[in-house]
Amino acid sequence: MAFLKKAKSKTAEEKKDVSEVKEIKEEKSSKKKGEEKTSAAPKALKPHITEKAAFLGEKGAYVFKVAPGFNKIMVKEAVKKQYGVNPVKVSMVNAPGKMFLIRRRRVQSAGFKKAVVYLKKGEKINIA
Repeated sequence: MAFLKKAKSKTAEEKKDVSEVKEIKEEKSSKKKGEEKTSAAPKALKPHITEKAAFLGEKGAYVFKVAPGFNKIMVKEAVKKQYGVNPVKVSMVNAPGKMFLIRRRRVQSAGFKKAVVYLKKGEKINIA
């Protein structure tokens, strides 16, 4: 039964190799989940310019279109990175798509997610 001992020793060596590979992969994936999405912050925050948003801007609240996967914390970090301003409060709104007719069929346009960012008095963001 000497050939069984050789087979067992080979599998033990393979297991060591696999554990080394796992350690290397863990080192590479040391980033947190939130960091990956906020790294694309300039692409994810787009100012939502409407009449209502202009009135809110006068009061110190700014409206942005946001990527669907963003939450309040990610928006706050993205605003800090992109504009250098610390938001006091962030509100999220899911805007539904609009229904309209095309060739006698009801079609719905895609909705979007927007964030309303509130700043302290005196702080401003230059969107234009």
